[in-house]
Formats: sequence, C-alpha cells, structure tokens
Amino acid sequence: MKKYAFPILALCLMFFSSCENPKVTQLEQAVAAKEDKIQLLEEQLSVAQLTGANLLEQMKTLSIINQDGAQSIRKSLENMTYVNARMQYKDSLNLELVRNIKRSLSDINDKDVQVEVKGGIVYVSISDNLLFSSGSSTVNNAAQDVLGKIALVLNDHSQLNVLVEGHTDDVPMSPTSCVQDNWDLSAERATAIVRILQNDHYVSPERLTAAGRASYVPRAQNDTAAGRAQNRRTEILILPRFDQFFKLMESPELAN
Repeated sequence: MKKYAFPILALCLMFFSSCENPKVTQLEQAVAAKEDKIQLLEEQLSVAQLTGANLLEQMKTLSIINQDGAQSIRKSLENMTYVNARMQYKDSLNLELVRNIKRSLSDINDKDVQVEVKGGIVYVSISDNLLFSSGSSTVNNAAQDVLGKIALVLNDHSQLNVLVEGHTDDVPMSPTSCVQDNWDLSAERATAIVRILQNDHYVSPERLTAAGRASYVPRAQNDTAAGRAQNRRTEILILPRFDQFFKLMESPELAN
C-alpha cells in the first residue's frame, strides 16, 4: 500500500494544478489589463498636468497683457479728457475774443464788418467799401477808426497771431492801372493794413503776416454785382501761435 501512496499523491497534485491553471491565467490577464489601464491613466494625468501648466502660464501672460492694455486705455482716456478740456478752454477764449471785437465795433454797420469763428479761428471780415477806393490800396481815413478798435483787442491778446488777407473779385485790372493784377492788388491791400496795425496801433510786427489771395477764395459768385461786392474784402484772421497751440494740446505727461 505504501508503494502506491506517492504516485497517487502526484496524480492528485497534477489534477488540482490542472484545475487551477485557467483561473491563474485569468487573474494574470486581469492584472495585466489593470496595469495597462493604470499606465494609460498615468499618461493621461501627465498630459493633463502639462496642459494645465500651459494654461496657467497663458493665463498669466493674458493677465499681464490685459493689465498693460487697461493701463494704456486709461492713459489714452486721460489724455483725451485733457485735450478736450484744453480745446474747450481755447473755444472759450475765441468766444471772449469775438464778444470783445463785436462790442468794440458795435457802432459799425454789420454789412461792412462781420465777425465769426471758423475752424477754431476768429475771422474779422471788412468790406472793400469801408477800407479802400476802387482799384486802390490806400486805406480810407474812415477805416482808421475801425482798425484802431480791432487793434485794441489784438493788443489785449498778445499771445495770438494775426494774418491779414486781401481778397478781390475776378474783374481784371484796367490797362491804365498802376497795379498789375488782382494778385498785386490783394497783396498791397493786406500789406497796407498790416503797416497801419504796426505803425499806428503798435501791434507787434512779429505777430503780423500779410497775404494776397486775389479772387481765388470767393464768398459768393462773381456773376453779379452783389456777389462781387462780397468778394472784395479784407479778412483779419486771429489765430494761436503754432508753438503755443501744440503746447496747449500736449498731454499732462508731455507737458511735464
């Protein structure tokens, strides 16, 4: 009996081993699958962490950009507010200037002298009838009073420049005239006014400019007598000095 015990035991072990092999294989496969899944999850986690880090970095960059942009916009708005305030100040000066000139010339016929603001510049338009005889650049005695009153206002605003423009109609000069053409006539008339403002009324010559515009900047059509009469005029433009104007428009940072 003893001599058959070992073979029987071996057979039993072989039987049980053969029964357990499928289960062991299944367990090994399950473990391998779990390990693969864990590895996949770890890889996905690494990618997610890297993506998250990139997003955080981008958000920081965007935050910096947004802060810089907001600061730039804020400065732009401050500069715009400053410029608007300076423009309003300049407009108020022009209105004061217009009121002073109109008050000084209140006894003059409105048809002969017109005062208005165009493009931020004060225009004083004086008709040809009040200043000159036909075809002449000699200033009438009656115009001296008008020019004197305008000069008083100009001297009260010494920070402003003065441009005197002569304008004519399109009628050619007479062949017997001493003046060659309307260019000459308009320039001579503007120069005559400038000389009176400087010599008789002490307006600083550094502020004065004379210009002849001939018939090329008309106020009305030249095909009627009334239209030609409107075009024969002298305009005194009161405008800021360019250096002071740009300084006026500078932002607070540039001004400082």
